[in-house]
Amino acid sequence: MSINAIIAQRLQLRETQVEHTVTLLEDGATIPFISRYRKEATGNLDEVKIAAIADELQRLSELKHRKEYVIETIESQGKLTPELKTRIENSWDAIEIEDIYLPFKPKRRTRAQMAREKGLEPLAEILLSKPWYDPEKEARKYLCDEVPDVENALQGAEDIIAEQASENETTRNTLRTTFSLNAVISSRLVKGKDEGEGMKFRDYFDWQEPLKRCTSHRLLAMRRGEAEGVLRVTISPADEEDAAARLVRPYVKRGTPAEPFVEAAVRDAYKRLLKPSIETEFAAQSKAKADEEAIRVFANNLKQLLLAAPLGQKRIMGIDPGFRTGCKVVCLDAQGTLLHNETIYPHEPRREYTRAQMTLRHLMERFHVEAVAIGTGTAGRETDEMVREIGMPGVEIFLVSEDGASVYSASKTARDEFPDHDVTVRGAVSIARRLADPLAELVKIDPKAIGVGQYQHDVDQNALKHSLDQTVESCVNAVGVNLNTASQHLLTYVSGLGPALAKNIVDYRTANGPFSSRRQLLKVPRLGAKAFEQCAGFLRIPPQEGVSGNPLDNTAVHPERYALVEQMAKDAGMTVPQLIADADARHRIDLKRYCTAEVGMPTLTDIMSELDKPGRDPRGTAKVFAFNDKIRTIDDLERGMVLPGVVTNITNFGAFIDLGIKVKGLVHVSQCAERRVKDPSEVLRIQQQVMVRVIDIDYDRNRIALSMKGVEQ
Repeated sequence: MSINAIIAQRLQLRETQVEHTVTLLEDGATIPFISRYRKEATGNLDEVKIAAIADELQRLSELKHRKEYVIETIESQGKLTPELKTRIENSWDAIEIEDIYLPFKPKRRTRAQMAREKGLEPLAEILLSKPWYDPEKEARKYLCDEVPDVENALQGAEDIIAEQASENETTRNTLRTTFSLNAVISSRLVKGKDEGEGMKFRDYFDWQEPLKRCTSHRLLAMRRGEAEGVLRVTISPADEEDAAARLVRPYVKRGTPAEPFVEAAVRDAYKRLLKPSIETEFAAQSKAKADEEAIRVFANNLKQLLLAAPLGQKRIMGIDPGFRTGCKVVCLDAQGTLLHNETIYPHEPRREYTRAQMTLRHLMERFHVEAVAIGTGTAGRETDEMVREIGMPGVEIFLVSEDGASVYSASKTARDEFPDHDVTVRGAVSIARRLADPLAELVKIDPKAIGVGQYQHDVDQNALKHSLDQTVESCVNAVGVNLNTASQHLLTYVSGLGPALAKNIVDYRTANGPFSSRRQLLKVPRLGAKAFEQCAGFLRIPPQEGVSGNPLDNTAVHPERYALVEQMAKDAGMTVPQLIADADARHRIDLKRYCTAEVGMPTLTDIMSELDKPGRDPRGTAKVFAFNDKIRTIDDLERGMVLPGVVTNITNFGAFIDLGIKVKGLVHVSQCAERRVKDPSEVLRIQQQVMVRVIDIDYDRNRIALSMKGVEQ
């Protein structure tokens, strides 16, 4: 089978869908571009399926190279038969390839290798093929200076049999089946460790469960404890004696003189070679599966956070709260440009409360502030209360998560944006800009620093980066980017661009002023026809005063389809702007008239959808939210209280809720809804405003258990 056919089979897609998608990918098309503008070619595949094709293509391509290496290595040893070569070429199972390769794989000098060097391989063959022979009598034939006695000869033969058994595909698969059916994962406190050490892992000091029932978060917790030297984690068959007996059975002829020697050899193979090897294999597989699930949850949370509703282009005051160091205050214009910054001290130890309020009132009036963004960190609630007391009419007040703001403040991106300001000013600006447009600001921060993942430092970092980069790219392109206001960093994630072209676009915009049309992009240095094809549909040019631009430039209609829209308008007896403004005229259009080999109903439907809502942000608008002003610490909580909160993180086992205090509460998956919920993300999303009931408080461990059952939302 071809690679495309294998991908189609594994992903349950038509082979033509895979072929066309692979062709587009190999031609340099991005996943967002293919899913949005090449629906006819792919059979309307979405980003998830296209990404799956791309990932599978990479895995199979790497396996193809591995197969070529294995064939070359075996051939160099003079052991490659036509049958073996055909089998390797026809296999697309990585484990099978490695099993085939194992006997030929260069290895360190093993006990079996040393026994072979002593000439004991024929004795091993006799024990296996002629078990009725007298083993001791046969062993005496191999005595020499290097093999001084019968015991030494038989031990060498057993070592050879053990290695042969450990490298036998059928034997390995038998043990794999045993592990698959009933492997148990166990964790214990490392011998010599005091129970006071690593208390966060105390649930796993004496833990055991079937591996196939071990959830992602439990497995990653155990592996983290192992990495920190607190836990010892093992994976074994539930019944080790039965597992060994199953392996022994095919090798031993019961009642023969060789029986005890062959059985000892295979049991040695199980304990010394096979079990450690298969345990490592299953440890890697289970870790990879747990990583995949954790990364999926992280990516889903990140997507929801990036697509959180923006406040939009408003004049915003940003406040980074603090006690001892004061509150850093910044004022931004509607485009996010920093106009002013200063520090106020409304809290202890200086507590210039009245002066701080007067300063804020003055700044709100001076800069015509429409909204205030207050960071949720230290002194956040106190600062929020102080600002609300000012009572400025028409000014909305928001508490904004500052997770990752300090990371951004110290980054090269922040230094490039604000070279003349310190980290505290940059942090306050980031908080304000997050309110205006979460996506545009959060793309500047390493996703691992913004508080929506779990065990993100324990999973495969390459796989995590790949998934999160895809997520950011997907979100940026799903929303679209204002070509005339987007930062260089944001432009980097636009389909077909990258750091170099993003910088060239910003440099061109700085030198020549705002873009008046998408076509003008072709004047940007090094931005050729291919890059234009990939990026143009995701870049927006809103209407500009005094500029008679093309209204389609502010939609997701690709420039390659402008002529089609113009023809529709002409056929309707009007201009494109008139067609956009006249919903009845659009509804009268018979789309089937415009179907061609390249343009089908999916593309035509997308075009009409864009004409219905040109320039509209799909994310909605941010809503004001307030915590219960009587709850400031965990000590203020009581069982049975119903409180407002915000979902800050979602895991497989539940959702973490910000109640406006330092400790986050947990709504367990069983408490997310009246009905049974398998995954909290079925009913909750990041940044969702919810009402929850306090059902338990563990003051010693700083844990708050919450429920949404029976609580009106």
